[in-house]
Amino acid sequence: MSSESIAGVVLAGGRSQRMGGTDKALQMLAGKPLIGHVIDRVRRQVGAMALSVEQPTASLERFGLPQLADPLPGHRGPLGGLLSALRHFGDRYPWVLLVPCDAPFLPATLAASLLRSALDGGLPGALAVYRGEWQPTFSVWHRSLLPDLERAVGGEGLGGFKQLLRTVRVAERAWPTDAGPDVPSPFFNVNDRAALEEAECWLRRAEEGAQTCSA
Repeated sequence: MSSESIAGVVLAGGRSQRMGGTDKALQMLAGKPLIGHVIDRVRRQVGAMALSVEQPTASLERFGLPQLADPLPGHRGPLGGLLSALRHFGDRYPWVLLVPCDAPFLPATLAASLLRSALDGGLPGALAVYRGEWQPTFSVWHRSLLPDLERAVGGEGLGGFKQLLRTVRVAERAWPTDAGPDVPSPFFNVNDRAALEEAECWLRRAEEGAQTCSA
């Protein structure tokens, strides 16, 4: 199945509390906004893209992507973003890839690998597993799950993936962990300013051959 069957959605509706309340997605990393690195990596893997937001904002218009608001007032977590994405893309793209806005090193084969795992297992979704831990915000979901999402978010008020995964079975794609100490984790999250500095170091190292970076 080609990338034309899958749409990419970047989760950009978080509160950024560990960034001091500033918009994490727009923090500058190596000369461009953090979310810009994520968009560039995802764009090559999918047929269309959108941003999942609490409410559309002018600050994100520069990226030229639809902004999909959370389906209910107030912050509902990533499940609300997934629900809005499945509603938005409908029949045009039967699969949706979700990624967070703070993962500048996400794998170039993420969409294809997760989709293949879901299809091989005959399941309506797949999530990445890294070093034995679920990475549910790096995941793909089929539109057939829309009724489950409507019930979970609208009926039960759920916000997190772990709650949904108690009732919905998806495939698990274990990601290789043998890349070595000279590259960052593909699921590295920029959650605070220290992590932002570390990501800057990794990018600089790739360009200039600097020493290994660590938090």
